[in-house]
Amino acid sequence: MTLADALDLAGSASPNIDAADAGVRAAGAARRVAALRPNPLLNADIENVGGSRAYNEIEAPKQTVSVGVPVELGGKRSARIAVADAQGNRAQIERVVAGADLRVAVTQAYVEALAADRRLATARDQAAIAAEAVRAAHVRVVAGRASPLEEQRAEVLRISADAAVDRAARLADLARANLGRRIGRPATGALDEAWFDRVDSYGPSQLDAGSSLAVASARADEKAADAQLRLARSQRLPDVTVSAGLRRLPINNDVAAVFGVSVPLPFFNSGTSSIAQAGAERDRATALRRAAELENEQAIGQAQADVANAAAAARTAAGPSLAAAQEAARIARIGYREGKFGQLDLLEAERTLADTRSAAIDALAAFHNAQAQLDRLTASAKD
Repeated sequence: MTLADALDLAGSASPNIDAADAGVRAAGAARRVAALRPNPLLNADIENVGGSRAYNEIEAPKQTVSVGVPVELGGKRSARIAVADAQGNRAQIERVVAGADLRVAVTQAYVEALAADRRLATARDQAAIAAEAVRAAHVRVVAGRASPLEEQRAEVLRISADAAVDRAARLADLARANLGRRIGRPATGALDEAWFDRVDSYGPSQLDAGSSLAVASARADEKAADAQLRLARSQRLPDVTVSAGLRRLPINNDVAAVFGVSVPLPFFNSGTSSIAQAGAERDRATALRRAAELENEQAIGQAQADVANAAAAARTAAGPSLAAAQEAARIARIGYREGKFGQLDLLEAERTLADTRSAAIDALAAFHNAQAQLDRLTASAKD
């Protein structure tokens, strides 16, 4: 299973992606709601159904039925649509952000599973080497060429190596289980070892910090805040309700037309406070956008340095250093069996080899994780 396979499986099993998709659908529904016009009003009145003096008895009442139509003024509908469009754009960016975050999480889980497999293989190799050292020490002790202390020391190292295998196996199982949770199925197959060993050139050829997801999100928030300010300004002009209806006169059952206009009087709430609030929110969004641009450039620069350092460390640890340690350990094993080297020389060579192999695995994992973080920082909102 390659990393691309894992990413494809995770995309169909991620609840975060499902949540982001639902957010996009909700924003689309909000856009349709914002474009709707106000519903008309149906009014029904009845007059002279009781009272004092001449109206103390119920006479034939006057009935009036009218329909009122609210008329929005000040561009409220277009302002609502602009707010909904800005929120829809923000939801689309959140969908891309969720995909980018998922790619980072799956890549890290995939790298950890590969590194855990490598550590387990290294532990098993060291256990096999420790067992061979016990046999070699036993031969030397039987031949009278070494003291029994060497055999006991080699046995202690073998026991420690076996315990290390058990620990590495448990960690490898955990890493596989975590990867399986991300992709929605057990990760039991072979992983891409060649990809893990490959240290390619890092980063895209040209980085555009202004098109990154962090900056795109901040700009979308700024546009949404600007649309909210426009909506607040449009709401200062009160709407007018125009009504028309019919009234039946009980005296002769004649019917008369009735027309009316209803206008709210903005005595207590003129909308200035709402405009001030929306303006402050817009200023805040603008400041956060500028801060996001600065922080994103700094983060990308740091990520590039991390990738470059990790690549150099991985090439060194997995290349010349590892080859030298393997050769030194091979010579020490041969020399120990032939009696040319002491046990301490062998143990030092084996310890150096184990440390170098572990450092190589850690360096490769660090490189791939740093590369994933850089890809996340430079991901575009258009992806």
